[in-house]
This record gives sequence, C-alpha cells and structure tokens, in this order.
Amino acid sequence: MADELTPETPEEEEPIKQRKNGLYPGVSDELAENMRSGWADTEQYALEPIAQAGHTARRRAALSARFPGERLVVPAGNLKTRSNDTEYPFRASVEYAYLTGNQTEDGVLVLEPERDGHRATLYLLPRSDRENGEFWLDGQGELWVGRRHSLTEAGKRYGIPADDVRELTGRLAEATGPVRVVRGHDAGIEAALTDKVTAERDEELRVFLSEARLVKDEFEVGELQKAVDSTVRGFEDVVKVLDKAEATSERYIEGTFFLRARVEGNDIGYGSICAAGAHACTLHWVRNDGPVRSGDLLLLDAGVETHSLYTADVTRTLPISGRFDEIQKKVYDAVYEAQEAGIAAVQPGGKYRDFHDASQRVLAEKLVEWGLVEGPVARVLELGLQRRWTLHGTGHMLGLDVHDCAVARTETYVDGTLEPGMCLTVEPGLYFQADDLTVPEEYRGIGVRIEDDILVTEDGNRNLSAGLPRRSDEVELWMAKLKS
Repeated sequence: MADELTPETPEEEEPIKQRKNGLYPGVSDELAENMRSGWADTEQYALEPIAQAGHTARRRAALSARFPGERLVVPAGNLKTRSNDTEYPFRASVEYAYLTGNQTEDGVLVLEPERDGHRATLYLLPRSDRENGEFWLDGQGELWVGRRHSLTEAGKRYGIPADDVRELTGRLAEATGPVRVVRGHDAGIEAALTDKVTAERDEELRVFLSEARLVKDEFEVGELQKAVDSTVRGFEDVVKVLDKAEATSERYIEGTFFLRARVEGNDIGYGSICAAGAHACTLHWVRNDGPVRSGDLLLLDAGVETHSLYTADVTRTLPISGRFDEIQKKVYDAVYEAQEAGIAAVQPGGKYRDFHDASQRVLAEKLVEWGLVEGPVARVLELGLQRRWTLHGTGHMLGLDVHDCAVARTETYVDGTLEPGMCLTVEPGLYFQADDLTVPEEYRGIGVRIEDDILVTEDGNRNLSAGLPRRSDEVELWMAKLKS
C-alpha cells in the first residue's frame, strides 16, 4: 500500500497584490481592522448531498477497483484568462465533474489507496480569509466573485471529505508509490507529479474514465432528457422570432437560443450553429453573422447544457418562410429518410456502426437516383464517393461532452456493440456547396441536417428529442402554429 499524504506546514503568506493602477494606494491599519470584524456567521449547517452523490460514489468505486493500490489524481482545472484580468467562465473537467459533481475551479479529487480500496478526498479552496483581507482585497475574494462553500459544507454536499487545495502540491511532491493523474487541466498539479507519472499510465486512466461514461446511469439519462426538453423550447423560441432575425442577422437566432439555455440551464453545450442559406453547407458555422432571408433554409444545430453539465445536441433545418420549395423538400426528405433508417438501426446488441452505414446507404441511393454520382450504390459506398456531399459521420456519443467518450478505445466505441443506457446522436446530412459545379445549379447552396438524441433501451431505442417534428410536412405545420 502506498504511503498516505502527510500534512505540511503552510508557507508564510505573501501579501495580497494590489492592482497597479488602482485608485487606492493602500489599506490603513484602521480600515484593515474594521474589515476583520462585524460579520455574521453564514456557515450553512443543514446542507443535503447533491442529487447525484450516490451515483458519483459508485463511479469512484468502479475507478478504485480498476486501479487498486495506486494514488489517482483528477483535477477540475483552473480559470483561463480571457483578457488582462478577466477570465472565461469556468467549466470543470468532465472527469472531475463525473466523479464528484463539483464544478469549482482549482478543485482536485485524490483517491488514496487503502487496504480495501481507496479513500477519497476533495481538495478545494476554502472560503476566502477574513483575517488577512483576502475576502475583499483579492480579485477572487468573496466580495468580488461570490461566496465559496466552506470545506465542511463541501464535504456534506458531495459526500467526500474536503481539505485545503493550497497544500496539495507540496504533499503530492513528497508522496511515494504509484500515481496516475488526468492530464491537461492543472499544470501545477502535473508539475508536482512530474517525476512520478508516465504519459502511458496516465492515458490508461483517461481512457478508462472515457469508457466508463459510454453507458449512462439513471441520473445521467434524466439530465440528458432535461437538456433536450429545454432545447426543444429553445427551438420554439427561435421559430417565433424569425421575422426579427430577418431584420437583423443570424445573431438574433443565436441570442434567442442562448437566452433559453441560460434561463433553464447552465449554458449552451457548444457554440450554436445558426446557419442560414449557403452557410448551412459549412458544418461548424458559428460566426453567425450572416443574413436571414425568406426563401432560404436555416440549419440550427444547438443544445442546452444543464446545471450538472449534460448537454443536448439537436439539429433541425427549417424553411425561413415556413414552407419548403420543391428542391429544398426533395433534399430534406432524402435526409429524413436516411435518418429514419439510421434510427431504426440503433438497437441493443447491434454494432455501433450500423446506424451510420444505414443512413449512408440511403443517401448514396438518392445521389445515384438523382444522377449526381455514377452507381451502382455498392461502388459509391466502397469508394466513399457520397462523402463529397455527406461529409461527416452520422453521429457520436453524447453526455458531459457534446462529443462524449472521445478517447475511448476504438474497439469499445466505433467498433463496439450498443448497450442499453448508451446515448448517441443520429445526424445525417446533405450539403451542396455554393461553388460545386458537379451538381445542377438548383442544388447549390442547400445544406440539410436532421439530428436527434437517441437513447438505447432494453428493447430498442427512445428518441429523447421527439418533441421536435422531423417530417417535412410536420415541420411546416409546427412552424405555422408557432407563428400564428
């Protein structure tokens, strides 16, 4: 068994740095003394564990069983500077959030090996110090950015004993025994372990945590449904204001959906794609600064992220006028037929690739039928010729990341077998670039994608985003009702 982390003597505190061009040159002794006292006790004594505490405990137990006798270190990450002294909104690493439910910057989960498994400790910043003035003088102090939970409060909320993270790097630097760390989130933690870890062993830890998320538990499924339900309402919001978007730009659509995401969730799960007209042929069009014109299509690919960080990922391609023209409907209906085939192929025990293959076959058949590529279909698929207009894979796993479980082994993901509890997107598309001279002019500038979030069940699948219509005639009726 590896040795336990031992407490170290805190180093002498450095004075809190003042802003270079601040209007106050310093703090008088009288003001400092005044700020130390006269504050009520705000400790929260009646806290309950967070909703997923039981699930995170089971996840940590599975991790412990996989790496017995080894110290495991999983950081949340640090704030990242946006400009000068302002930071980007913080989002905890998915590995840390998955194992703890905590989302605060600088946090670190450490699993310390014991005889019968591991002892978990959550290392966090304690409440900012009132004695030394940190709470009102430091840029990350309580009066500047808000109250943090005390370590006692955090222990109650997350079901994990909490300790002061400011002492952790010193303890890790002196620790012995086998260690693994999730890399890429906290340079200070990695530096403390630089002579104790290897890239290969750390990657095994990261891969395990990615594969652990392939099958969602009941809490995760509930959060994904919550994310999708909010996303459905966000799409409805957009349809209701398309006239205002026409008077402005794609950014009106982006802002409208963002409002729903922030009101009902934590944020958007990824940069919203609000692609009108030929922009729909750019797969990740997130500039969202183009015009919105009646007669064009709008490809809206967006998802709400819940407060627990699970995201939806839904796409609808909508006629801005409310009705598809003949060529738009032709392309749309082909993509719909391909998606229907793909969704039908999502079954427990089936291969993960099946839904992609089923969708691509339908799209290849349409392209041959329309005379855009020479058949037979088997030849087109063998050579991948349909990819000029289909471009991307037909889906991906979904969860805490919009492209979840991305570092799982190929044999357990793309070459794996579907199991109940897996959640994935099915999102075929056809994209005819505005400058593509190999297709008739009437196709050029049309891009269509239809994407839904599909849960594998014991007896088939469930479309979590079925609240949004998909068939072209149903889309037109839905839009007309929302605009009336």
